[in-house]
Amino acid sequence: MDILTQAEILLRDAHYETWTWTGSAGPVTCLESAALMGFVHVFDTADALLTTWKENQQIALARHAASLRGAGAKAWNVYSVFLTPDQDARRGREIERIEEDFSLTRKIARASITTADDVEKALLPLLSMRSKPLLGASNFETRLRTRLKDIPADAVTAFLNETTPAEVARILGATS
Repeated sequence: MDILTQAEILLRDAHYETWTWTGSAGPVTCLESAALMGFVHVFDTADALLTTWKENQQIALARHAASLRGAGAKAWNVYSVFLTPDQDARRGREIERIEEDFSLTRKIARASITTADDVEKALLPLLSMRSKPLLGASNFETRLRTRLKDIPADAVTAFLNETTPAEVARILGATS
């Protein structure tokens, strides 16, 4: 999976303007919205991420300094995103600790990015809030009968069998 492409798809779906810039360690996806801007860097290994993230952040900021100076209040809301597919568990927490460095930019740093869902989870702080309802398999008729327990069963059955509204009303009138 191409992490940068997945990140760009998610960011565009979230109404960010995106473009690619070739940084010192390879392509960087740049992002900008009305409220924030940032840079997504992808590293082949956890070691590469840990040893060069500061340098890559500095290079991106220097390269885009003129844009940042003209960004006004948005310049206070710049993100550096550092991702790697490397699944080195002992380095994963070390990578996440990068987010505790509050110098220059806000940071998102994650390892074990191997699926589109992993990319989405990593970028959640940049994506608009949304709710995914949990819909399990369920028997609609059973659920409806449970909720309509105060209505006579023959009226519910008539309703579920697409009986005419007049007939359902007659059944309801006869049972009251």
